[in-house]
Amino acid sequence: MMGWIGSELLLQAANVVRDTIYMKQVAAESGWFEKVTGVASGVLTLTIIVLSVAPIPAAWNFRKSYKKVSDMLDKIYGDINPLMRHASAIADNVDYISTAVRVDIQQVSQTVAAVNQRLQQAAGAAEERINQLNALLEVVQEEAESAFVTTASTIRGVKKGINQAFDEEDWTDGDNDESRADGWEKPRPRVRPRE
Repeated sequence: MMGWIGSELLLQAANVVRDTIYMKQVAAESGWFEKVTGVASGVLTLTIIVLSVAPIPAAWNFRKSYKKVSDMLDKIYGDINPLMRHASAIADNVDYISTAVRVDIQQVSQTVAAVNQRLQQAAGAAEERINQLNALLEVVQEEAESAFVTTASTIRGVKKGINQAFDEEDWTDGDNDESRADGWEKPRPRVRPRE
């Protein structure tokens, strides 16, 4: 029985294969646009492949260059690192010195300002004293002039009084000039001309 079922199935399977219809699709004839698009797609694919392959040697060379530059920078860093430490120490020293100089300059500036203020005060006090001395000298001069004028007028009054009290002729010794207006002047010597 098994044999009969097995052969029967085989026959059915064989018939099924013959009954299967294969269909082939016939492609429609492509137009010029499809042809141009196909060619452009092929060219684009080839361009992408070339552009993908071309950077590989450039990247390899870049990697070599990067390694050389990195080694060179490491060497330069090793050489510059002590210089940078010394430069940092120098910068710290310069900063300390500039701070000290700034403090000294501020102190000098404050001292100069204080001295300037004291000088201005002294100059003001001296000017005030000079003004007081000038005022005192003016008062002394006025008093001296007043005393001189008073003395002169007193002497003149005494002289006139004496002249009036005594006659001027009694006091003359004959040597006096008659044209003198004032009888109390000393006689002047007469000068002889030289021969």
